[in-house]
Amino acid sequence: MDRRSFLTSTAAGTATTVALLGAAPAQAASADNLARPVPDQTHAATGANYPKAGGNLGNHSYSSLKRITAGNVHKLGGAWHINLENGSTSAAQQCAVIAQGGVLYLATTQQNVFAVDGRTGQVKWRTNLGSETTNMRGLALGEGLAFTISGDNKVYALDQKTGAVVWSRELLVEDQGNPDCDPASGQCGGSKGGLAGAAVYWDGLVYIGTQGSTAGARGRAYALDARSGDIAWVFWGTPGPGEYGHDTWEGDTWKTGGAVCWIHPAVDPELGLVYWTFGNPYPRTDGSTRGGDNLFANCLLAIDAKTGKRRWHFQSVHHDIWDYDGVMSPVLADILIDGKKRKIVVYGSKTGMYYMLDRATGKPVHGMEERPVPQHAAQKTSPTQPFPGGEPFVETEPRLDKATRPVPFYPTGGAFEVHWDRATIIFPGAGGGADWSSPSFSHRTGLVYVGYGLINSAYSNTHGGRVNTARPLGEYFAGGLAAVDPRTNTVAWRQEGDWSLAHGNGVLSTAGGVLFQGRPDGVLTALDDRDGSELWTWQCGAGVNTNPLTYEIDGEQYVAVLAGGNGLPYPDIPKGDHLWAFRLGGGVQPATAPTPPSRRNQIRTAAVTGETAANTVTLGRIWDNTKSAPGTTENLVAQNAMAPQHLSIARGTTVTFVNPPDNKSAHGAVSFFEAEFDTGLLMPGQSYTYTFDTPGEYFYNDPIAPQSTGKIVVK
Repeated sequence: MDRRSFLTSTAAGTATTVALLGAAPAQAASADNLARPVPDQTHAATGANYPKAGGNLGNHSYSSLKRITAGNVHKLGGAWHINLENGSTSAAQQCAVIAQGGVLYLATTQQNVFAVDGRTGQVKWRTNLGSETTNMRGLALGEGLAFTISGDNKVYALDQKTGAVVWSRELLVEDQGNPDCDPASGQCGGSKGGLAGAAVYWDGLVYIGTQGSTAGARGRAYALDARSGDIAWVFWGTPGPGEYGHDTWEGDTWKTGGAVCWIHPAVDPELGLVYWTFGNPYPRTDGSTRGGDNLFANCLLAIDAKTGKRRWHFQSVHHDIWDYDGVMSPVLADILIDGKKRKIVVYGSKTGMYYMLDRATGKPVHGMEERPVPQHAAQKTSPTQPFPGGEPFVETEPRLDKATRPVPFYPTGGAFEVHWDRATIIFPGAGGGADWSSPSFSHRTGLVYVGYGLINSAYSNTHGGRVNTARPLGEYFAGGLAAVDPRTNTVAWRQEGDWSLAHGNGVLSTAGGVLFQGRPDGVLTALDDRDGSELWTWQCGAGVNTNPLTYEIDGEQYVAVLAGGNGLPYPDIPKGDHLWAFRLGGGVQPATAPTPPSRRNQIRTAAVTGETAANTVTLGRIWDNTKSAPGTTENLVAQNAMAPQHLSIARGTTVTFVNPPDNKSAHGAVSFFEAEFDTGLLMPGQSYTYTFDTPGEYFYNDPIAPQSTGKIVVK
């Protein structure tokens, strides 16, 4: 059956829309999840200290502290609050705050590293690392030092007590150019990439990742000597000649193949392995030049922690053309299956599926089936993709009754649907069923908690200015939190809501039965770990796109979080520099609520008045701001080929939609999802008029080139 199917819309005229691609309804909460036996863990829970991103080396994001409970969390109040960057709202913040010895350690995008008294919020020291900004996602602590990256691709070791620089080491090699790439695509190869992810320390080594796959960087993972900064080993994301996996790349495409590891790894000290996820290949949506499976893109690698040698790998997506990279920190959990203790690694993210593997061997715990998937010769697609036993934690096809309802006229499909030169809506999209929000494994319930997003992407290759992984303009965003039982890889419960929770919205679980998770509207929530019901909320003043943590000082349990916002998936997430700490009975009041992000993917070009545009929308043309008039060239691939794309008019205005006589193609304008107007198909030289009598915001697109989307605001 052709999964890119269509049905006739109930709207008048030529409007058509995609067929309902149904899936089972969200699973209801179970009555009591505490009957699930949880064995003692190899990785001990955090307690008074929370010394790394993810809490412990297994990335459990779980604390044994239990003074704050589901019964008293409603009494939580602000212990203290500080603005780290003088109240700046210019930059997003993604750093996971950590705690040791009553001191919090973190870094801002502005390249300032802080040590903050966890009881009072007083800054103990502040060290600046330069002016070249990058996403700072977390420090590592070890041997009296605090380790971090910087925007100029250096690793720093700072004295943990004073912030003084003990050593620094510049990483990354010279550019490896790709002279044949298309500059107009915005994805030229040749970038050396940058350092990325939270640093991780274990047994004398510091583990540092890299980013830059969308620019054609060749990924690599670093281990540095913690005392000197000397490079202990480098693991390349795309194998060179003579290395295992080199033959999975066509020609020399491995040189600019991506496969970067931009999320922090996990470490199993007993096995001596570091577990690292590697991202998508380059180019990310055009597989035509890089035939083969493209190892180690989209892989979980088990690497010898001391030597950097590959022990085993698992590839979740072969020859990726969907940006389905593994960008969720792997979780190392010990579980009981049929009464037998199994040491597993939980890996996954954007496909909406978890892959649960034996930590020593990489073999699937619940089975793995290589299933045939849709094929496209030009994309050189893999004939099969792996599907784990159990079930996805989020649907893997769009649904008309959810935020994944596709914008009309696009071809559409579920995970692994193919695409080429026509923009195709696919769910999960490039933002993933779950993206880079850190999951949590609870020693209390035995569940893995993961935030996810319900966000489509429109895929095509990048030739000739086509869209890449754009989120279709006018679509809705939403998401939720899922609790997955790793014993069966099935969903125990799911709480779906208004916000995508897949981009930095990490989950913290505690022995007190409380989950903490932030939202892009600035709200930090406390949830019951048994069913996800909301127990408490707090307005932090900016989007909470980081990981909450909890720590203890003199018997008092605190919860802390950095609220600084983000740019994904909502471009208008409120930004800031708020560092909050909470305790029972705290007296500091919440922040003033900022303007929340739009739950619809907005057109953000400046409005053109009806008077300026002569109350006319010219189809298939891009508005020329310098001339305040439609452009002179027809465009069938851009998202803004409505001139003007954003029109502001008064109630009662009649608007004319015109297809210029010198266009070559038919065009149209159909309102969605409100079905307010439908021009039908207009041949070159034809026009259509409509009078807007109801105030509101009306999105519309072109049935011929559906990615071209406009908006009319009636006041």
